[in-house]
Amino acid sequence: MSDNSVIESLLGKDKQKRKSRIPAKLDFLQSATGLVLAIFIIFHLLFESSILFGKDSMYILTKLFEGEFIIEGGSPLFIVFLAISIFAILILHSLLAMRKFPSSYREYMRFKTHAKLMKHSDTNLWFIQISSGFMLFFLASIHLYVIMTNPMNIGPFASSDRIYSDSAWIMYLMLLVSVVLHAGVGVYRLIVKWGWFDGDNPKNNRIKTRKIIKAVTIFYLLIGIFSLASYIKIGYDHRDNYGDRYSIGDKK
Repeated sequence: MSDNSVIESLLGKDKQKRKSRIPAKLDFLQSATGLVLAIFIIFHLLFESSILFGKDSMYILTKLFEGEFIIEGGSPLFIVFLAISIFAILILHSLLAMRKFPSSYREYMRFKTHAKLMKHSDTNLWFIQISSGFMLFFLASIHLYVIMTNPMNIGPFASSDRIYSDSAWIMYLMLLVSVVLHAGVGVYRLIVKWGWFDGDNPKNNRIKTRKIIKAVTIFYLLIGIFSLASYIKIGYDHRDNYGDRYSIGDKK
């Protein structure tokens, strides 16, 4: 074999090796962006549930995110920046996740048949994740667009008016279910994929992890539903004063 042939062979192997690392790097990036979004959802739903403690609590938290501790009165630009950042991560995560979506109806039916034959719970979870992810891409994009274009319309009355009087509660209910299911399944699959809590008995630890994730998912669904119901109630009571903004101590 000539020197040129040896060099070409080595270069070819090196190129193939670099190429083979790309899917792994994309998987890692997908996991990382998914984890960031999941953490954001965990805190976002908790912050939204502040309405359960009263309108004052929700108003104070809103002003905190508007940077009132930095600028007197706060500025909606802080909300816009946060929404744009989350939207960018969402788009990147969605593009990475689309690599694993069935590319045709035939592939989808093949997967469905495989899942039915295997009767494997984790395979079924993947189906839930891909279905909720598809819904989430559109619903979350609409929600983030509304926040980016109307950052000043966030507060006990403004949010409640949008949810009740503008009939957005239907979309938010679908968004709640899809985002909590997607985040719950996603976090579980991350734990299993990267073996974070496998320990000495991976099988038993994964069963325990699954139960914990299921309990947390139910918890977030419940606080999300109760929070949404509170916004609907406030919006109903405030329907005759649509457009008015809330201030501390407001009894309307």
